[in-house]
Amino acid sequence: MSDQHARPLNGGDYRTLALAALGGTLEFYDFVIYVFFAAVMGHVFFPPHSPDWLVQLQTYGIFAAGYLARPLGGIVMAHFGDLQGRKRMFTLSILLMALPTFIMGLLPSYAVAGVWAPVLLLLLRVLQGAAIGGEVPGAWVFVSEHVPTRRVGFACGTLTAGLTIGILLGSLVASVMHARFGNDELIAYAWRIPFLLGGVFGLISVWLRGYLQETPIFREMEAQRAVLTEWPMKRVMAAHRGAMLLSMLVTWMLTGGIVVVILMTPALLGKLPQIGPGLALQANCLAVLALSLGCVLAGSLTDRFGNGSVLTGGSLLLAGACHLFYGGIAAHPGWLFPGYALLGFTVGVIATVPCIMVRAFPAAVRFSGLSLSYNLAYAVFGGLTPMLVALLLKGDALAPAHYVIALAIMSVCIGLWLTLSERRRGAALAVAFARR
Repeated sequence: MSDQHARPLNGGDYRTLALAALGGTLEFYDFVIYVFFAAVMGHVFFPPHSPDWLVQLQTYGIFAAGYLARPLGGIVMAHFGDLQGRKRMFTLSILLMALPTFIMGLLPSYAVAGVWAPVLLLLLRVLQGAAIGGEVPGAWVFVSEHVPTRRVGFACGTLTAGLTIGILLGSLVASVMHARFGNDELIAYAWRIPFLLGGVFGLISVWLRGYLQETPIFREMEAQRAVLTEWPMKRVMAAHRGAMLLSMLVTWMLTGGIVVVILMTPALLGKLPQIGPGLALQANCLAVLALSLGCVLAGSLTDRFGNGSVLTGGSLLLAGACHLFYGGIAAHPGWLFPGYALLGFTVGVIATVPCIMVRAFPAAVRFSGLSLSYNLAYAVFGGLTPMLVALLLKGDALAPAHYVIALAIMSVCIGLWLTLSERRRGAALAVAFARR
């Protein structure tokens, strides 16, 4: 493989990053918009007069199904991405997301179709999960193989910011919908608008990705006939178990930051009488914007200081911000906007996760290794985290903070180990260079 390390970012790199990030924004909107309308969906797709706890369990169970489907979609798309090219799967994933999202907006309610309504919703959510399982790992691999190796952190951070902006877009649409329509109107018909809009967003993303080119690294592998003829997943399982374990652990930290801090916290804040749902959603928008800025910064810092140092420092800041925000918000509601923004910014440490993973696997099995590790971890931890935190809340009012802080402490340990590994590797390279 030719070494791209020395060259600077050029216009083509910026264009690729912009198109990839914009497409990721629109696709991630499609995946997360469900959670912002989960309460409304419970009224639409489940029997009336059911207990609230049962409706919530069923609604979030369908939400979790999207996570549980991620490994299957990720494994299949990664397999063909390593064998036939990154671009094809990168484009296919967004098409598979757009169509189910659009169809969701056309589904009949429980009052019309009975039990078939939630069954169809579940099937479409599974398809969405399979699509996002290929999208996120594929996007990270795609941009990291397009840019110079010394700017991989900036590329992964920028793309991760684009994905989080998809959450911001969902939050903004939810805020507008709740401001424009009453609860009865949302349940009757208005809930469909965000899903139909998401389908249109997805088709725009498919069109945008037609302008992208295959990655230089994959083209070189094809030219040198270095593309594997065996199953890439088999090679990953046999020779890269350590990289898989590392990738799954850091993904666990990522799920805590996104699922707890960004997706669950607005609902928890909305229950506080001095805040309410409206202010909670507004603060969430600010937190997601701060998260996006934090992602770009954290990714850029890994290019300069290494993955280990940034993961260690960023995780310490995340733990501190969690303690301050969750511990003080009930007594000091005036902290809502600055405190949630600071917390969101520190969650930006998640941008180190793709930086770690794309460097953990060789190019021939990079898509498969990253996809298998990331999606298995996200299926387990992302799918179970909401229910686990909800159970912990019964006996611990600060359960969200304690859960994320525990993951941050784990990440500090991983970061220290990575720092030592990077220093040993750097010293070995220096010795080898001196002997030449």
